[in-house]
Amino acid sequence: MLRDHLAWLNEASSRIGTTLDLERTAQELVEFTVPRLADGAAIDLLESVLRGEEGAPVNSTQPTVTRAIAVAAVDALANLEPDPVGEISDYQERAVDRCLTEREPVLIARLGADDYIRVAATPRAAALLRDAGVHSYLAVPLVSRGVLLGAADFVRSGSTPPFTDTDLALAMQLASRAAVFLDNARLYGQERERLVALQRSMLPRAMPSTPGLDVAAHYAPPTETSGVGGDWYDVVALPGGRSALIVGDVMNHGLSAAATMGRLRTVARTLMALDIAPERALARMDLAARDLDDDQVATCLCAVYDPATREYTLASAGHPPPLLVDAAGRATHVDVPPGAPLGTGVIPYTSVRLPAPAGSRLVLYTDGLFKNRTDDVDTQLEKLRDTVSRMDPTLLSTLVSSGTGPGTRFDEAVLLMATGRPVSGAADIVVWELPPDARAASVARRLVREQLDRWNLGGLVDTTELVVSELVGNALRYGGGPGQLRLLRHDRVTVEVTDTGADLPHIQPPTLSDEGGRGLQLINMLCRRWGSCRTPTGKLVWAEQDITVSAAD
Repeated sequence: MLRDHLAWLNEASSRIGTTLDLERTAQELVEFTVPRLADGAAIDLLESVLRGEEGAPVNSTQPTVTRAIAVAAVDALANLEPDPVGEISDYQERAVDRCLTEREPVLIARLGADDYIRVAATPRAAALLRDAGVHSYLAVPLVSRGVLLGAADFVRSGSTPPFTDTDLALAMQLASRAAVFLDNARLYGQERERLVALQRSMLPRAMPSTPGLDVAAHYAPPTETSGVGGDWYDVVALPGGRSALIVGDVMNHGLSAAATMGRLRTVARTLMALDIAPERALARMDLAARDLDDDQVATCLCAVYDPATREYTLASAGHPPPLLVDAAGRATHVDVPPGAPLGTGVIPYTSVRLPAPAGSRLVLYTDGLFKNRTDDVDTQLEKLRDTVSRMDPTLLSTLVSSGTGPGTRFDEAVLLMATGRPVSGAADIVVWELPPDARAASVARRLVREQLDRWNLGGLVDTTELVVSELVGNALRYGGGPGQLRLLRHDRVTVEVTDTGADLPHIQPPTLSDEGGRGLQLINMLCRRWGSCRTPTGKLVWAEQDITVSAAD
């Protein structure tokens, strides 16, 4: 008999706690005990345990709140009414109360007429117990590492012998082992929640203004704690109404990956906010990744959208290719030179331009969206493309929770979807070609004055004329002549001038004898902000002004 009991307990160690899911572990416990130990079993866990917090110390006298979490019974007891799973248990003046307040087992070998109401949750449930022939009751506390987690109670009915002291000792041994599994699941859930909270705290909390784009982002944590920490996305508003979309994936998991992700996202956001070209931003991110102490690598995809040309400029550092979904719902992979992952030291990176027709969607994602444990990468990517092509584009966000591979998604995933749309008005972005000679300044002043009058922003005319004169003058003097003049009206009014010069302007303190050098200082005082960035053919200088009530006519 002793050998059978030991074998049964050893079997319990392999049958209970097969996952680190708290509810599943509790269900495995009751299913293991029915019908070999009891005809019916139920588990109640403390509310604090279900929230991932600590249980109650065994010497505590504080009242406890429990919730029914798992129930199992033989077919003959299928019509009983135990505490509903998921509901708070009312155990006051019930036999299980002793387990939770005194941390002691309860054995009622033979249920008398007055005992049923001590065992059941309601008078009706007590009557059902009596009618079903339940005649013996046993309850044991679930204690692990000196902390009370909850209680397990068992019943026997019909021809099954009543519980004995031997059954009580066996149930206590089983409860002791099972409580460790339950506590492990609680600790796992606690760690997972903390990691997920950390991960989410390092992702954007709100989307910036993105002219010409409707952007939606979705993040889903992994099913395993060890999978948290590597995926991120960002959306950065750039001068001139452009928008930067960034998706990255640290090729590791856990706290160290989360820390690396936070650092790389900060570097990426800073570089893109400076309006650095995607391929050059990736090169600098590679240098930053190599400087990290933990020696981790990451993939990254950067896309910059220009609403004036309706084009994306994309560059990739070993990241899965994005999908372009046309207005009819057909999806194709965008051919972006893959580059090497960040931190490997293999640079430079190459960018490509991608026209984005009206109504099209650019879908950026991490490999958790399509990854499975059976297919090769090419097959997985093709399955993703096929799935997206067959889906209603408005439902693409559901891919984050389900994935596209066999079974369910197991790794964390990011989905960043940008849908092209016209800006709020056809004239919200205006681009002109300027003459490359001394006439450029007067032409630019006239163009911005007329356009601001059309926008009913006459209050900005004087300042904008002064700013554009200075920008065009610098382009004539230092940049080989101006190229394009762009005027954007969105949350603010932005003026841009391009030229072919290589040197970026910066403010220098002029001396008393200098004839120039004060223009940028004037722009800096008159505008909300200004800046410059390199382009494939030279540079671009921009300045922004706020739209105030006084600015409108």
